[in-house]
Amino acid sequence: MNYNLKEFDENAIAAFRPAEKIGLVASINPEGLPHLTLITSIGAAGPRQVTLGEFCKGASKSHIQKNPNIGFLVMTLDRRMYRGHARWTHLRQEGPEYEAYNNLPMFRYNAYFGINTVHYLDLIDLRGPDTLPLPTIILSALMTKAAKGGLASEANDRILTPFGEELFNRLDSLKFIAYLRDDGYPEIIPLLQCQAADSRHLAFSTMAYGEELAKIPDGQTVAVFGMTMKMEDVMVRGIFRRAGRSRGISTGTVDINWVYNSMPPCHGQIYPPVKLAPVTEFADF
Repeated sequence: MNYNLKEFDENAIAAFRPAEKIGLVASINPEGLPHLTLITSIGAAGPRQVTLGEFCKGASKSHIQKNPNIGFLVMTLDRRMYRGHARWTHLRQEGPEYEAYNNLPMFRYNAYFGINTVHYLDLIDLRGPDTLPLPTIILSALMTKAAKGGLASEANDRILTPFGEELFNRLDSLKFIAYLRDDGYPEIIPLLQCQAADSRHLAFSTMAYGEELAKIPDGQTVAVFGMTMKMEDVMVRGIFRRAGRSRGISTGTVDINWVYNSMPPCHGQIYPPVKLAPVTEFADF
């Protein structure tokens, strides 16, 4: 991956400005594992500054204050894509960026919540705008569909719910994978061809983004985020397996061992199941 830019230019700042975009942030949890979150409020406040507007408390805002290294991906409505890395420095609950966020129509006219906190990060590096290789992605998705049947397990215990499995199997849903690089920063790779072989395994042809996927160490824990344009989404973590052959097709897999609901208003772990317990402490991230 060639991250050859160290500053946002005017075109990049303008691309980050609209609320109507896909914004993903890869953070690192306290166990040192990758976490992927949809944060459409990601913005560029200047040539070397990234901002995140917080309007609900999810795990990622807590993660970045404990481990400040993040990876990010922004995709505009015309499918221009920027990727980069940044480092969290501080937060504020006032100031020009706070005012600018809350003057956006999405938050200014929201009767329930606005932006309550702005997180500031120093830009480390950047690449883009890149375009999606759609013909390759479409062919890769069709190859995944043909190959995944050979990767299904015989286990009866479900990990993904039927909703989650269906979301990953939709050819029009968007999927992304994140892993940790040797330098301690998370890396995000588009994985639109990814599908569920069953409720316990994800599969993907390596035809699209194969060179980038080949850099993920075999056996590393990765995060995979799936979403629809209706803002339905789910995140899983699991063990990355380097590409093998399934029905003659070069196919990688993720063995799922953890599932997270990142949709508001109730973020939380889905699998392994969490026992219900009375709330006795109210954490403030």
